[in-house]
Amino acid sequence: MDPLAADVTSGAARDAGGWLGALPIAAMATDQSGAIVRWDRTAQDLLGHAFRDVAGRHISELLHSPAGRSLGRTLWERAITGRGVTGSVTAWHRDGRPVELEIWATPVPAGTRGGTTVLVFAAEAHAARAVRGSSAVWDGLFARSPVGIAVFDTKLRFLRVNPALAAMNGLAPAAHIGRRLGEILPTVNAADMETAMRQVLERGEPILDFRRVGRTPADPDRDHVWSCSYVRLEDPDGRAIGLTATLIDITTQQQAELEAEAGRRRLALINEATSKIGTSLDLERTAQELADAAVPDLADAVTVDVLDSLATDGDLAPGLVGGTALRRLGKAPLTGSAVTDALAPLGRTLTFPASAPYTQVLAARRSFLVAHLDEQAIAPAARHSTTPARLLGLGVHSLMMVPLLARGVVLGLATFYRHRAVGPFTEVDQALAGELAARAAVCVDNARLYHREHDTALILQRSMLPQHITPPPGIEVAHRYLPAIDVNEVGGDWYDVISLTEGRAALAIGDVMGHGTPAAAVMGRLSASVRALARLDLEPEDLLRQLEAALDDLATPMLATFCYAVIDPADGHCRIVRAGHPPPALVQPDGTARLLDLPAGLPLGVGGVPFTTTDLTLRPGSVLVLYTDGLVEARGSDIDDRLTELTHLLAQPGPSLDRLCDTLLAHLVPASADDDIALLAARLQSAA
Repeated sequence: MDPLAADVTSGAARDAGGWLGALPIAAMATDQSGAIVRWDRTAQDLLGHAFRDVAGRHISELLHSPAGRSLGRTLWERAITGRGVTGSVTAWHRDGRPVELEIWATPVPAGTRGGTTVLVFAAEAHAARAVRGSSAVWDGLFARSPVGIAVFDTKLRFLRVNPALAAMNGLAPAAHIGRRLGEILPTVNAADMETAMRQVLERGEPILDFRRVGRTPADPDRDHVWSCSYVRLEDPDGRAIGLTATLIDITTQQQAELEAEAGRRRLALINEATSKIGTSLDLERTAQELADAAVPDLADAVTVDVLDSLATDGDLAPGLVGGTALRRLGKAPLTGSAVTDALAPLGRTLTFPASAPYTQVLAARRSFLVAHLDEQAIAPAARHSTTPARLLGLGVHSLMMVPLLARGVVLGLATFYRHRAVGPFTEVDQALAGELAARAAVCVDNARLYHREHDTALILQRSMLPQHITPPPGIEVAHRYLPAIDVNEVGGDWYDVISLTEGRAALAIGDVMGHGTPAAAVMGRLSASVRALARLDLEPEDLLRQLEAALDDLATPMLATFCYAVIDPADGHCRIVRAGHPPPALVQPDGTARLLDLPAGLPLGVGGVPFTTTDLTLRPGSVLVLYTDGLVEARGSDIDDRLTELTHLLAQPGPSLDRLCDTLLAHLVPASADDDIALLAARLQSAA
């Protein structure tokens, strides 16, 4: 066969209707007389004849009947005249059965030998009709699918694109054909996509949901995200002949997923901050906890400043007309950051005039966002400090200033900085910072109110304790009061020594059940009542009944434990009664110590139970020790063990009552008392 005809035959076979790989197509050729000169392997498979069996025979001889042979000659004659023909014929298979064929015939020049060669392509008719049906479905799907579809050759050049993909790319279909992805869409991640496509061509395994990101001429001002899937196209022998790609624009879905993920991160940050901020009522610690909670998830650096007056004495500043003074109490990260190194250190007091941004944020009581920090943005602050210019030079590109507001009170502000190569702060970040600041502000205000109540209760209680105790001759006393470290425990303990007629002395100690300012106020009323009633020379049990009546007059029911002793130093006679109070301890002159076995009684305020007075005689040199429960009660310790330890300490020789009191507090009370402690020791002196 002429080489030109062979080349044309091979090329035509490759391009035959786009069906290569889906439909076996036989390629044959005849000379201008109709004699067969080419017969490929597919023709042999289709009709069973080898080339040697049919070479030189007229092609019409292979047809099924005389009528078929006549039709074959007519079709060939039309083809030889230059008019390509198609049709359906029935041919004989070598084994004698008929085979219905669809044929395509077209003339081509015979090259250097002259004349004409007729190329004939044949396919089994039933298979051809099936392929045409599926091809119509494919063409319809390709044209009308909203999914972007592309076909690539093995060199990753576009062979075909559907209208949906052309619209996604903002380019006509013709602009794609024969070109690679990076040539037509340089603003997407073409290199990554081609790497994935080569992998599919080499391995034959599909890749699903590969992400194409970037911008196309269809929307040049906004990034999009596409989900891509790649499948290899193969010939009947399994060789790669290209691949198909499908694309779906998932930008909206992706944005929703990103927003949902950002929401989950914000919620996680708030939950974490809730557990970390306000773990104590310490002002400095709370400020540092806010800074630590925001770095690095929200900001790269954070400072927390509170009003200097608040940090100094717990009071709020009188106003912001003349500017403000802020104390830096929180900063993160504390080390390893050039930005925080450029900022004022912890503990520094910073003064700002009324026109400074810091003061304006406090005065306006709303947050301030600078999404893009530049020379123009820092100009207002640069008039008061060189720090803004330094921060700009260190790469800070976005900041937020958020006031600390709680219960309508401005307490300070937190400043958030970003300098990493991430996006600027957004309004969502601003809202999140506001939530963190609000949480911290409430904790800061709680600390302020805590210290104020603690100080108030302590001042009230101290003011109601006896300022000067002057016992009658023959009695030596020492006393101590130790307030609780916790405001919730301050308030109800007191003691007193009252001089009575005939040289006697009344020793009183009590503990109002309750804490804080209310307990201190009740304690003051009881202590004043005890002083007044003691001077009426009432029997001890009668005095307690009067105190109980005083408690009954209160609008809010209160209970109190109480111990009351009247001592006559002349003969050592002691009358003592207690109302639910810890038992007094007695130290004999020989140094032995024991707890007095007295009727315990019930606390004042319970009512309905009589009080019992016990009479005993104290020898000269004896020491009577009265105390409140804070001295002997401790978390995790048995009360009996603590009382045993008390008597053991009392039995130790001591040079003075003051030294004895100090010893008891040093050994029985930790560094910070969990409860108020009142302690009163009285020694009956020896006769001169």
